[in-house]
Amino acid sequence: QAQLVESGGGLVQPGGSLRLSCAASGYIFSIYTMGWYRQAPGKQRYLVASIARGGSTNYADSVKGRFTISRDNAKNTVYLQMNSLKPEDTAIYYCNAARSFPPTNYWGQGTQVTVSS
Repeated sequence: QAQLVESGGGLVQPGGSLRLSCAASGYIFSIYTMGWYRQAPGKQRYLVASIARGGSTNYADSVKGRFTISRDNAKNTVYLQMNSLKPEDTAIYYCNAARSFPPTNYWGQGTQVTVSS
């Protein structure tokens, strides 16, 4: 069965950096679009960044120029490099694997990112 396991979250000061990783197993990683979502307390979960099977990327306006998503199909892993972190980046970050046909979505358990001095 499909499994996504996030790691790399933690506490960081404003202006700092973190690198999140998501290790996938149990499905054909390379054919799925991979994404990172985040959810802050009392707010809805939304897409931060995604990377398609061909490597094209998409970012939320709030993170453009600061975050970089990448994937290593040989390691079945997707990464999110987060630089110039701000307190408003504080949230639980979730890894997602999505496919249109057949419609399929897998989620990780989430990793907490806290940006605070």
